[in-house]
Amino acid sequence: MKIERFEDIEAWQLARELARKVYRLTKKPRFETDFGLKRQIQEAAGSAMHNIAEVSDSETNAEFVRFLRYAKCSCTEVQSELYVAADEEYISTAEFQDVYELARRARAAIRGFINYLKEYQARLSPEPLDQVKGFRGSVVQGLKTTRLPRTPQPLTSQP
Repeated sequence: MKIERFEDIEAWQLARELARKVYRLTKKPRFETDFGLKRQIQEAAGSAMHNIAEVSDSETNAEFVRFLRYAKCSCTEVQSELYVAADEEYISTAEFQDVYELARRARAAIRGFINYLKEYQARLSPEPLDQVKGFRGSVVQGLKTTRLPRTPQPLTSQP
């Protein structure tokens, strides 16, 4: 299956859910008054999602992988900031575990996507990925995708 738009990328879908949950957590009364932590964790969660979206316009696999690595690092940053939120008792243990696990899943999906791109590139050329130019990462074939509607739809709340 061909990726035609960034919304087709499973890692982006997970990062979007991560951003949604982070924004919900930061609306909690005590959390929302810690402006520094609130801004930092929101930016990290958004960065994961946005870097994956930006990569869909990349010109090379190397550029694609670089942006995916930024997104992966942003997921790790969210996990670290969750510890601060938990230590300050802004979030419960259950909230911490839920969002931490979602960040882990998003990171794993991004890592899997990076590995897929490297393997795909190795089949095309024996040169290392960061030295190959001209392959458009946005047309990678064979990835598992979930179909989303063409127009953005709000995520529904889960009980």
